[in-house]
Amino acid sequence: MAFLNRYDEDRSRPAFLPALKDAFLRAALPSVGVFALILGVGFLLMGPLHSFAKSENAVNVWFEERRTSTMNSVSHLMSIIGNTEYVILMAVLVFGIVWWRTKEWWFAVIPLIAISLQATWFVIAAYLVGRERPEVEKLDPAPPTSSYPSGHVGASTALYVSFALMATRISHPVARRVVVVLCLLAPALVTFARLYRGMHHVTDVTFGIVNGVACAFLAYNYLRRDGSHAGETEKDAKTGSTLSRSAQD
Repeated sequence: MAFLNRYDEDRSRPAFLPALKDAFLRAALPSVGVFALILGVGFLLMGPLHSFAKSENAVNVWFEERRTSTMNSVSHLMSIIGNTEYVILMAVLVFGIVWWRTKEWWFAVIPLIAISLQATWFVIAAYLVGRERPEVEKLDPAPPTSSYPSGHVGASTALYVSFALMATRISHPVARRVVVVLCLLAPALVTFARLYRGMHHVTDVTFGIVNGVACAFLAYNYLRRDGSHAGETEKDAKTGSTLSRSAQD
C-alpha cells in the first residue's frame, strides 16, 4: 500500500478503541525515539559541543545587522503562524472542516495527533536541556521555555506538514499542488522569522523541524490500513441504498 494513498485505498471505518490503540503503538510509542534523538543532541550542545553552540551566535548576529523596519514587521507576521494558540486553532478548525466534508474522523484527527506529539517532546526537551537564547536583541517576548528545540518551528512544521500530507488526497491536480506547496512554505517562513528575530539558534530550528516532520509522518501513519478494504465505504453506502429502496418497495 502506498504511504500517501493509504486513506484512499482503505476507507473502512475503524472502531474508536482500536484506533486509539493504533495511535499509541504506531505514533506515540515510536515518537519516543524522536524525543531521544532531540534530547541527546541537546545535551551534546550543552556539553561536548558547547564551543560549536557558541559559534552559532554568529548567524543570529548576521541577521541582526541586516534588520530593517519593513522586514521586522513582515517577520513578525511570519512568526505569528507558529504561535501555540494559532497552531491549536488551525488544527481544530481543519479537523472540523475535514470531518464535516469527508465524514472520516479518523482522517481528520491527524493534525491534532501531530501537534500533540510535537508539543509533548518539545516541552520536555526544552525543560531538560535549558539552553539560553542567542546573544542578540530579541524582537519577540521570550517564552518561559528554553531556546532548544524551537517550539514555534516544531509546531508549525508538525501542523503544516500534516496538512500537506492530507492535501495529497485533493483530486484536482493544480489545487493539490498549490495547497501542498503553501503548506510546506509556512514552516519555512516561521523558521526564517525565528532566526531573523533572534529567538533561536540554527540547531534550535533544525531540530524543531526534525521534531515536527517526524511527528507529522507518524501521525499520518498512525492508523492501520489495508488495501484489500478499498472501496468498502462506497460498497456499504450502495448496499444501504439498495436495502432502503427494497424496504420502500
